[in-house]
Amino acid sequence: MYAAATESLIKQAREIKEEELQRFCGRIFKLLHTKDVSGDTVDSLQRLHLIVSATKYARELPSDLVLKLQTVLGSSSCPEQLLVLSSSIIRESVPPSVHSLCSDLSQDSRTFSYVASVVLSQAGNKENVIPLCHHLLKSLESRLSDGLISKHALPILSKMTTAYPEILTDDQVNLVSRKLVDWLRYASMQQGASMSSGGFFSGPRTRQPAPLMEVDGVVTGDFFTVLCVGQSYTEDQWMNMYAFSMIKSWLLTYDTDGTTNTESDDRSEVDSSVMSMVSATSSSSRLLSPKERLREKAFEYCQRLIEQSDRKALKRMDTELQKACIIESVSIIDIICGEDPSYVYRAFPCIKALYGRLNGDFTYARALLPIAQFYLNHSETAAVDSEAVFCQLFSHCPTEQFNDPMLAFEFVQFCLLNSSVLQDRVANYRQSFPNLLKFLAWNSSGLIAEFVELLPSLVAPDTAIELLHTILDLPCLAATLDLQQRSACYQASDRTTWDQQGAKVAASLDAFRQPSYRGFFLYILRPEAGTGDTIDRLKLLHDILADMAESPRVVQCAQVVPVLLHVYFNTVTQKADEKLMNQLLLVLLERSSLLYNIKTFNAEVQKVFSTHLQTLCKLHPPLIVDQSREILEFAGSPANIFSKEDFYTHVVWVIGEFLSVSYDPRCTVELITSFFESLEAVLFEITQVRQSASPPSYSPRLITVLMTTLAKLATRSQDLIPRASLFLSKMRVFARSAPVMACYSEEDTEEIITRAHELINLLKLPNVAQFVLAPSAGGDGPRWHRDTNASLPQAMRAVSGLLHRHSSFLPT
Repeated sequence: MYAAATESLIKQAREIKEEELQRFCGRIFKLLHTKDVSGDTVDSLQRLHLIVSATKYARELPSDLVLKLQTVLGSSSCPEQLLVLSSSIIRESVPPSVHSLCSDLSQDSRTFSYVASVVLSQAGNKENVIPLCHHLLKSLESRLSDGLISKHALPILSKMTTAYPEILTDDQVNLVSRKLVDWLRYASMQQGASMSSGGFFSGPRTRQPAPLMEVDGVVTGDFFTVLCVGQSYTEDQWMNMYAFSMIKSWLLTYDTDGTTNTESDDRSEVDSSVMSMVSATSSSSRLLSPKERLREKAFEYCQRLIEQSDRKALKRMDTELQKACIIESVSIIDIICGEDPSYVYRAFPCIKALYGRLNGDFTYARALLPIAQFYLNHSETAAVDSEAVFCQLFSHCPTEQFNDPMLAFEFVQFCLLNSSVLQDRVANYRQSFPNLLKFLAWNSSGLIAEFVELLPSLVAPDTAIELLHTILDLPCLAATLDLQQRSACYQASDRTTWDQQGAKVAASLDAFRQPSYRGFFLYILRPEAGTGDTIDRLKLLHDILADMAESPRVVQCAQVVPVLLHVYFNTVTQKADEKLMNQLLLVLLERSSLLYNIKTFNAEVQKVFSTHLQTLCKLHPPLIVDQSREILEFAGSPANIFSKEDFYTHVVWVIGEFLSVSYDPRCTVELITSFFESLEAVLFEITQVRQSASPPSYSPRLITVLMTTLAKLATRSQDLIPRASLFLSKMRVFARSAPVMACYSEEDTEEIITRAHELINLLKLPNVAQFVLAPSAGGDGPRWHRDTNASLPQAMRAVSGLLHRHSSFLPT
């Protein structure tokens, strides 16, 4: 959210009238014609930029002002601030003519980069950027003394080729590839010249170039890379850094055709054995095509970076740079090996040694992801066992680094990118969901979209029930991780600091450190599945963590659980067999009463349960008979109404809908009678009218569903019809009682009376009632409602009068 003052400024910018905008533009036009740039000019341009960027649509500026801003962009004498503002305003406004911008591209590096950014943002197709592309390529071919155009050209070229890969011809691709090879491999080995004062009586003098240093302070003995340290850098060294920054995107864009357009046939003569592949060294790279030569030099460059990353950096900033270079280098080597498998055998010793060095050092956890990607892509080619790599990755990284948001995002992205391969080739991938969900528990809002996409790949028949319990306990996991972090920060003896966390948090920390509760927390923090679907005494765990229920992290985590549950059920119902269906139904009945007590969390989860309970029963109606004892126990307890009315109502509905011999021949009269009697007792208990009775705390919908279910069951065992009719006839007295009238609206009480009257009239015609209340399974098909020759429309017309509230129709 913006601050109030900022919100006010944005609102004013959006609501400015067109006439006022035109007058303001005219004022700016006059200011830009003055010789000196004043603060008023800069302030007016900043205001104009806010106006054109505050709306979703582009604002149209006067053509003379746009032309003037374009002139400013092409002027090498303009201040930097003016160039930035002019470029930003043009990008946000209605697109000018791209051809006019490209007609006179400046050789000045500053203005050229700003003009190029406008062209790329406003171009609608490849043809619009062709002039800019030609200018860039000319600047790369030229050998200007300052090299500034080339340095600014590379980022622009990288962005252009990413947006329009087909813009370069093969010859142009080869040209850029040759240039990249030169910059990567042949940068100078001396530091750039720096000016120093020669003392009071002499002018400034140029110092002798000093050698470049490694990050550990040793003089560089090999070719220049981005990990070489100096006080200043030459232009070709800057080009080396720029080239390395774009080499990954360049290889991905233009190295997909493998080894085509080769200039020699020596590659075809190479033997396929490992030794022959290793012997394809850089000494023969001069015989390769530009693309292959670039591949070779990029591979050598990345190997050199990996070697340099093993040095002990003197500065922390250089240590972070080493980590970034490892990630980028391994990713580039992975791309090269994907395009030319002969590099796999040269790369694996280096990557294996790197993994051995980084494994166990969690400060390099992010660097393990590209290494794992390399193993995933190439371990089969090299016949290397990668199980230990993925075991370490999935077992230890989430456990130790769940609170690193960047690692969490990259780890989940890695799983998303490779989900199908991980399912097939990594045995412990699906078993590792307790660890993966730690990322979500700690970073709920930032990762929910990724986990919605990832969750289906984690659902497996043998762990589906445990995964469901784990999702339901996700807020408990968030609370436990929070306690774990706090416990590590505060010693038990430091009670003063501990109590500063708040009385509730202190009580939870006490419980977390109690040996008697250790088993609970060890299970919640388990690294992989397989130790049991859930734990006994789950209610006790919820009580232990009750003081953490208001923690912002826990509340935020609880909000993502219903979303994940929908994804889970939509996935598992497509894969579940009869056994798993029965297990899922039992979990729904059990966990509807065992949820972490967070505000609105129970109600939201029970809504999801209600939705998917119907889906499960529709997919497999015999579930009602299979689990009749558990369902009967649940439905026969009035206490379930007051704690989870919505879910209870849906349970009653599925009983009436699917407890029928038409769905399961095992549905006997005795079973129907037992359900009828149980629901009858519940309805009797909640509709008792006493003078001292308090108003009902349940909805009229529950009453009508219970009445309808009783009527449905009575039609399937007609001996029950008199009991059902007698009970329904008493509903008018209930609906008109004082406590009910005080609680329900007139419409609600009328609905109860009307439903009871309709059901009584239907039960007077048992055959009609059975047809209406329990239509055949095909009754929801289109034919039954569109075909006038079908029986259902005619039957419905025949009984329409019977169902009217004022109908006095009686059987003859």
